[in-house]
Amino acid sequence: MAELHIRSTLTHLRLPFSLLLLPVYLFALSEVPNPNTYHALVVFIVLHLFIYPASNGFNSFFDKDDGSIGLLKNPPKVNSNLFYTSIILEWTGVLLALLVSMEFALCAIIYNSFSKAYSHPSVRIKKYPLLSFFIVFVFQGLFIYYSCYRALAPEGTPETHSVWIAGLVCSCLIGASYPLTQIYQHDEDARRGDRTLSMLLGVRGSFIFAGILFLLGSALLYYYWFSCKLSENFGVYLICLTPALIYFFHWFYNCVRDPAKASFGRATVMTLVSGLFMLVYFGWLLLFR
Repeated sequence: MAELHIRSTLTHLRLPFSLLLLPVYLFALSEVPNPNTYHALVVFIVLHLFIYPASNGFNSFFDKDDGSIGLLKNPPKVNSNLFYTSIILEWTGVLLALLVSMEFALCAIIYNSFSKAYSHPSVRIKKYPLLSFFIVFVFQGLFIYYSCYRALAPEGTPETHSVWIAGLVCSCLIGASYPLTQIYQHDEDARRGDRTLSMLLGVRGSFIFAGILFLLGSALLYYYWFSCKLSENFGVYLICLTPALIYFFHWFYNCVRDPAKASFGRATVMTLVSGLFMLVYFGWLLLFR
């Protein structure tokens, strides 16, 4: 029994899913002039091994999903171990963040607080479609980018408007994928009393919304590189984005013909294709900065 509980807890922490948020960190690291190497390592560990998994575990504990969720087709039953593990990971992450700065630790606490409010039954932001989107849009994109930039930059590094533009790029790209991760969960979300953004938009509307945000994020990225006189970086972005765009339009076309195609399997492929190619792109930026 104990082994099953441990396995269930580790599964619900969804470490592979956390790595799909790695592009935000890589983007910030690639844009910081003379980043602190020690801080870069600590920030990576804090976010991707503690804060994000803690958030995943906490949300899974209160969601108690019976159906498929982010990269998990058949999630195991949750137990109290998951709750306590998520709390331990959360505060261990905050303590480790102090190795970087008090500011970064405070950012971790703020992120954790909104993450908890997203699914805790006393608040449950998730059941409000526009508010839940806004929280994910701001905190998984712009807020994390800015937090990483501040944590990685040497003291006294000046901030320009480009930091905010880059953060908004991250928000748009993450926000675009948000309704697509909910598109197959309408029935289960409704049973819990949640009204997600994808439910509000419908299947077709979820794709249109995602397409608009992808376009906006791409336009902002073009402006960012153009203003930095590095337009060739946008060309590489378009190359990396092409596989995701092809699958996106293929999936959209099939869903218009048959809404049942808005399934967990296809949503997972969309998430993996877009996430992996964004990892390639932002990893390339870091390697050839």
